Amino acid sequence: MTGKKKFAVPTVDRVLTAHFGHCNQFAIIDTENDSIISVDFIAPPVHQPGVYPRFLADQGVDVIISGGMGHRARDLFAQNDIEVCIGVLSGSPQNLVEQYLNNQLQTGQNPCDH
Repeated sequence: MTGKKKFAVPTVDRVLTAHFGHCNQFAIIDTENDSIISVDFIAPPVHQPGVYPRFLADQGVDVIISGGMGHRARDLFAQNDIEVCIGVLSGSPQNLVEQYLNNQLQTGQNPCDH
């Protein structure tokens, strides 16, 4: 994969949080030609159903790396052509994006059932 991609990782204390809607910051990571070129941590708006997907689409995000996520959020990301990687267990945002770029990101069960 080449070109530019923007990733979002929901975090608490700058580490992936298991629940997308409970994050206190999103790591926004820009990549180009499979290399990380910038990492920013931004506070999300107040969490309400549907707010985070719109917020991240407005940021120009291409890929979400998440622990668990509700069905509505996944549907809204799909409507905005944003790829969602669910069931990721833990890690620093930079490490997770590097795993994704190297086709080594481990995904699994979605722990959220709402």
